[in-house]
Amino acid sequence: MTSCERVLTALSHNEPDRVPLDLGGTVMSGIMAQALDRYLQHKGDDRAVKVYELFQMLGEVELDLAERWQVDALPVEPRALFFDIQRENYKSWTLFDGTQVEVPGAFNVEITPEGDWLLHKGGDNKRPIEGKMPKDGYYFDMYSMTKLDHEWQPPSLDQVRRDANSPDEHELEFLCERAAYLRKYTDKALILTGLGWWGLGMVGSIPEALMLLATDPGYVHDLLDLRCELATANLRRAYDALGDLIDIVVIDGQDFGSQRAEMFNPERFQEFFAPRFAKQVDWIHSHTPWKVWQHSCGSIPNLLPQIVDAGIDAINPIQTSAAGMEPEVLKTRFGQDITFWGGGVDTQRTLPFGTPDEVHQQVKERIKTFAPGGGFVFAAVHNIQANTPPSNIEAMFDAVRTHGTYPIA
Repeated sequence: MTSCERVLTALSHNEPDRVPLDLGGTVMSGIMAQALDRYLQHKGDDRAVKVYELFQMLGEVELDLAERWQVDALPVEPRALFFDIQRENYKSWTLFDGTQVEVPGAFNVEITPEGDWLLHKGGDNKRPIEGKMPKDGYYFDMYSMTKLDHEWQPPSLDQVRRDANSPDEHELEFLCERAAYLRKYTDKALILTGLGWWGLGMVGSIPEALMLLATDPGYVHDLLDLRCELATANLRRAYDALGDLIDIVVIDGQDFGSQRAEMFNPERFQEFFAPRFAKQVDWIHSHTPWKVWQHSCGSIPNLLPQIVDAGIDAINPIQTSAAGMEPEVLKTRFGQDITFWGGGVDTQRTLPFGTPDEVHQQVKERIKTFAPGGGFVFAAVHNIQANTPPSNIEAMFDAVRTHGTYPIA
């Protein structure tokens, strides 16, 4: 069975030969550069890790690593993922903890008197600041997500339309060339990520958007109708360019849950978001062979019935440490209707701080819970964190290989 067949079999809720594995297939199922560097050094591989995604400082899982690790999915992504910095002309860089990596050539930071890194749009210090990494930190905080301006007013719908993200012909050509190359030289399932091209999203930062949801529901309805229209048009253009070179499309990366509960009343999700997701999914399923993949961190058990009803094929990352996200309950309630893409090992506690034996045991238990009947792609709960020991990553791989063959014992 090829990797692509394996993934599509699992997404169809049938049992493949083994549990499919994802590490690096999306920017929500990858590995931070420091952890990847230490793991490779542990294995005697002294290559320089490329930080290909700067917001979360993710290391690129190169094709030889995907083969070595028996990864079953690969990404097809835009040239610039965040901060308008394209992934090209890599150069050497030293991270706060001393890790030597390579970063895109346009990556430049302004250093504050306190030692923080400020990242301007496009890496150009004459353009606005878009990210800040505190001294000795691991990630960039994105101002557009976290700011709170008490004088903020939402843009007009005309402005939203003018500012909408849409792939141009050069970007579509780049995606098509990348997908065609991966299709020819690998057997992996290919995942298309647009990062805003077909997500619903909101306007403003997270706190501003949540306030808008409560104070101006009429505007939000009109906004999401417009976003759905624009997203569907972009999906149509993407399919015209890429066709069956793609297997899976990520339609949204917005978080709807916190550690303890959904970010807002589930009735609001049903009113505002679920119908628009259903429209997009209906178009995809009616016009393409693609499967639909959605991301949301946090506690979302009360949203999952609506996500299932919208026709979403796979949900990620299955944050099993959040309230109401117990693996056994999720599998019993939703395992026949949606594929769990993630949940394979906890990246908040077990993977970074447990022993190798504890990692192995948790992976074994998660496979035993999620894998029977298909509907499961193994991935960690979101990205593998910077401080994860190489021995624990090795224990994760070992457990997947040992316990992931069907029939699941």
